[in-house]
Amino acid sequence: MLDRRVLLTGTAALAALGVQHWFGKEAAMADTTTAEVTKTEAEWRKILSPAQFDVLRKHGTEYPGTSPLNKEKRKGTFACAGCELPLFSSDTKFESGTGWPSFWQPLPNAVGTTVDKSLLMTRTEVHCRRCHGHLGHVFEDGPKPTGLRYCMNGVAMKFAPSAPGAA
Repeated sequence: MLDRRVLLTGTAALAALGVQHWFGKEAAMADTTTAEVTKTEAEWRKILSPAQFDVLRKHGTEYPGTSPLNKEKRKGTFACAGCELPLFSSDTKFESGTGWPSFWQPLPNAVGTTVDKSLLMTRTEVHCRRCHGHLGHVFEDGPKPTGLRYCMNGVAMKFAPSAPGAA
């Protein structure tokens, strides 16, 4: 049976193959003129891996199931790989079965959203509030208490484990 999650996972896999470029990926890009952290394309390429640059700056999508952060179970914080702004607490991470790290809530004042009309559908894109790096999308099929699923590209984030003994 084809359900929404299977359809979205398949769509995201196509996006990872670069199909989104043909269907309006560039139109979905966030306005970076108001970002707190701004860099030239050359500066971003210098500090990001090619995969990070593709996702954060060009709105790419990593292949499902490829990020080690999807299996990360330790206590800690997930931060933007571009500007290191803390984005998500491990306390809000859950296994969504999609192949990408998923969270039911971001940290306060960490992310922004824009309308993404690529791939012939309308979705809500999630980006870093500080550098406007593309992180992923948010869907309304997550667990309580929010009912949201922030489906993030692991390559767009870094994980910092909590200090031993930290609450």
